[in-house]
Amino acid sequence: MLLAGVLFLFATPAGAADGSTIAVNSGDTAWLLVSTALVLFMMIPGLALFYAGLVGARNVLSLFMQCFALTCVMSVLWLVCGYSLSFSDGNAFIGGLGEVFMSGLTIESVRADCPQIPKVLHFVYQMMFFMITPGLFIGAFAERMKFSVILIFSVLWGVLVYAPCCYGVWHRAGEFMGLSGVKDLAGGIVVHVTAGVAALVACVMVGPRRGFPSTAFLPHNLVLTLVGAAMLWVGWFGFNGGSQLAANGAAAMTITVTHLSACAASVVWMMIEWVKNGKPSVLGIATGSIAGLAAITPASGLVGPMGALIIGSVSAVLCWYACAKLKRRFHYDDALDVFGVHGIGGIVGTLLLAVLGTKSFAGGLGDFEMASQLKTQALAILYTSLLSGGVSFVVLWGLDKTIGLRVSEGSESEGLDLAEHGESAYNS
Repeated sequence: MLLAGVLFLFATPAGAADGSTIAVNSGDTAWLLVSTALVLFMMIPGLALFYAGLVGARNVLSLFMQCFALTCVMSVLWLVCGYSLSFSDGNAFIGGLGEVFMSGLTIESVRADCPQIPKVLHFVYQMMFFMITPGLFIGAFAERMKFSVILIFSVLWGVLVYAPCCYGVWHRAGEFMGLSGVKDLAGGIVVHVTAGVAALVACVMVGPRRGFPSTAFLPHNLVLTLVGAAMLWVGWFGFNGGSQLAANGAAAMTITVTHLSACAASVVWMMIEWVKNGKPSVLGIATGSIAGLAAITPASGLVGPMGALIIGSVSAVLCWYACAKLKRRFHYDDALDVFGVHGIGGIVGTLLLAVLGTKSFAGGLGDFEMASQLKTQALAILYTSLLSGGVSFVVLWGLDKTIGLRVSEGSESEGLDLAEHGESAYNS
């Protein structure tokens, strides 16, 4: 019996020669495998259903097609150069080309900063973020932008905006555009601020839908939207919890605060509508949940339950204002409120983590000085907004001058399902 125990110890290494601890941390690998599937579930079918229900019946398939195509195109791009530009050593701004096509990748490969999981798993998990980020901004110009333009814009934007942000904030651990110590666990900056700003620029450049703002653009199927919102909520556990790259107490706390923020935002948004409109709406509570989820994303690794309730509540108020008032005041047609929910929500969480994530606040886990961190977070938002907004403008301007951004007036009236894809979701 003693001999068997000795042989077992020798047969179970604490870590491989390359520093890998995969063999003794199989739970971390298992959790990240599940998280990868959950984030894919957010895009197809979650986001596709959420957006498809909000548009007119003539444009349902166009949203499904855009989400499905972006899943495929961005995943291939991630293999070609996206991962290398985001997660390999390069210059101060963007990663290098040493890992294009992931040459040399094996099932034993690991990254130095996360040796507990296979590198191929890190690669595919981060791929999910790369594909869903442009998936978010398509809602801003829904029902009027050419499918070809969406694909080209998303590819160029992914390389020129997403990759540098991901590289600085995550690969360089917060060394971002001359800043040090930028905090963002799962994408408040990298995903939501970048996509929200791109959405705002794009919806302005492509122009409003025909009839805006006098025409009421009503969702054609709120059941689809609510089902999609529920799927996004479930998937967000993998989005935020998986970003801890381990199956431990930190991941459990991350999931807990993610859920609580969504709950708080949903309740507050519901109450705002109840007071102002006399009735709470299904669309409102669904939208509120997404606002709370977007806002907690950057802070989910630093705040405790009380911080999550505050972030969710504040995001609901500010996102509601952006969707209900700001858009109307400035007359931009952000069709599905991408900037109002994801952009504003991402900004709220990115700033509030500096206040609620410090150890001086009950439940806070961050070891940093509040005022200094708040300044760093604010500058990171500013730099990210300038990068995403500037690149989006230049790329879209170039596309507008060459192939045109918008479908014809006849195609818009007919609906993109038939005009762009030759199919209809509802055949009588």
